[in-house]
Amino acid sequence: MSAVPELRITLAGAERVVARGTTYGDVLGADGRTVIAARAGGELKDLAAPVSDGDVVEPVEIGSPDGRAIVRHSTAHVMAQAVQELFPEARLGIGPPVENGFYYDFDVKSPFTPEDLKRVEKRMREIVKQGQRFSRRPVSDEEARRELAAEPYKLELIGLKGGGDAEENVEVGGAELTVYDNLDPKTGELCWKDLCRGPHVPTTRSIPAFKLMRSGGAYWRGSEKNPQLQRIYGTAWESRERQEEYLHLLEEAEKRDHRKLGVELDLFSFPDELGSGLPVFHPRGGVVRRVMEDYSRRRHEEAGYSFVNTPHITKENLYKISGHLDWYGDAMFPPMELEGARYYLKPMNCPMHNLIYRARGHSYRELPLRLFEFGTVYRYEKSGVIHGLTRVRGLTQDDAHIYCTREQMRDELTSLLRFVLDLLRDYGLDDFYLELSTKDPVKFVGDDEEWEEATETLREVAGSENLELVLDPGGAAFYGPKISVQARDAIGRTWQMSTIQLDFNLPRLFELEYQAADGSRRRPIMIHRALFGSIERFFGVLVEHYAGAFPPWLAPVQVVGIPIAEAHAPYLQDVAKRARERGVRIEVDASDDRMQKKIRNAQKAKVPFMLLAGDEDVSGGAVSFRFRNGEQKNGVPIEVAIDEIVDAIERRVQV
Repeated sequence: MSAVPELRITLAGAERVVARGTTYGDVLGADGRTVIAARAGGELKDLAAPVSDGDVVEPVEIGSPDGRAIVRHSTAHVMAQAVQELFPEARLGIGPPVENGFYYDFDVKSPFTPEDLKRVEKRMREIVKQGQRFSRRPVSDEEARRELAAEPYKLELIGLKGGGDAEENVEVGGAELTVYDNLDPKTGELCWKDLCRGPHVPTTRSIPAFKLMRSGGAYWRGSEKNPQLQRIYGTAWESRERQEEYLHLLEEAEKRDHRKLGVELDLFSFPDELGSGLPVFHPRGGVVRRVMEDYSRRRHEEAGYSFVNTPHITKENLYKISGHLDWYGDAMFPPMELEGARYYLKPMNCPMHNLIYRARGHSYRELPLRLFEFGTVYRYEKSGVIHGLTRVRGLTQDDAHIYCTREQMRDELTSLLRFVLDLLRDYGLDDFYLELSTKDPVKFVGDDEEWEEATETLREVAGSENLELVLDPGGAAFYGPKISVQARDAIGRTWQMSTIQLDFNLPRLFELEYQAADGSRRRPIMIHRALFGSIERFFGVLVEHYAGAFPPWLAPVQVVGIPIAEAHAPYLQDVAKRARERGVRIEVDASDDRMQKKIRNAQKAKVPFMLLAGDEDVSGGAVSFRFRNGEQKNGVPIEVAIDEIVDAIERRVQV
């Protein structure tokens, strides 16, 4: 009898010899609770999969990012099984894990109701408790088509094998197709199956906590030309405690939802007559936006920027030269035919800034040349991703493009990153990390050497701020790598803020030059920078960060004067006049409401300060100074009160 062949693997830095057929679960001693999968050769593996010779094996813990994604993907499968058991006519779309949860798309006769979701969740809990086993099975294309003949959307994915987007590839993977069978733990009989790349948790009992959140419509593969399916969203976590933390965060986020606060505080709206993703700012929102812009302009003037303006439309050739029509065309609005030419709404300001640079010759003595514009651009975002102010179709970027020499490049990037971070801190964001987006292997222009130089330069500059740096492989624009500033808000959510892109390519495409010290003509380096990202998005983020309670310097109304009786209103009008002379935005509530209701109204409007006046205040030339948090100081002389308000505004403090 021959000996069982042996395999050599590496675990925790030590080489081990195991028998052929040993699984990753055997090697890791995993019970499917704490460790739910393995990583070998950079790939995630099911615990039930056999190890290969030479594997370097690592455990994948349930609370790790990969572990959570596997739990969520597995929960999506459980949900799809429950839906098809309850709604046999349902046809399957895709069901990937996403940030903080998962979804699955279904073709059903009518939209899911809240009662339907309760039934689905109840059945899911029964499946989880049953402990069905996830079993991976390779299949040929023909076998997959035969087994999934009743699933038209899966058949389409089989035809796209190796293509499609990331979410679709969760289903079809690469060269090999696999089906996951859900097997009864007692009999081994098939309960359900799905086309899937995997991996999955060992059994449904390895799913500790989940909850279905909502349902809604979603076009198949994200295209409005395709059928609209019904999408069910859910969340899943490594423990009930962690899920409760997340649900509490959602409750807090709902209170801060800028769309709701925008209505309550009369800041902005989205009229149906204008179209999806096209906001209008009301007078109070307009005040906040103007203050944001004015402060940014002042800081840019101090930093040596020159202000420019460009039109909203252009002939198509501009975006042919820049490459946007080739690489960004799907995100552009359709062209307009005018006077025998095709015009596009601009999606980017950079090509127009290049024309400004190119309009005359430049000497090295002028560089770096920093051009700045609040430029409105238009992007055809798909309807499914539009979200309040944070994802719109018409947006205004605080867009800067810096032209410099190669020798100036590193210092300019370093000072620029510091400028960006300091300005974000002025608006109240101070918890950052950086993300470095590198070249897409397909969507890029230029040569590899320049991309490598640009990427390494950004990497070194990012390191100078001693902030965490996270890689975003393939996430760069087609013309150059970028650093993104990721900011955490008051409840710990991350928002992408400023972007800094290093570009060796557009100057070449636009044939930009400067005269060097030796008289030769050289190509400048171009740096793209949007500090807010867009004013609309930044506005929405600030509303949520402050829960609508803006610091005094940003508040649309900084002070409300509240007379205790009607007779005290003229006195407060005089106080308001003196405050306005100091630049304070103040209103006097002279309505017929009682004083207590006026106070509640000011608190509901999240006004930072209230100045109350009664008989004693009038006789003493004073006011009662009330803060947003309910604290109050009585008998404060008028000038002292105004000085305190002006000081809080100038120091940009939160109250």
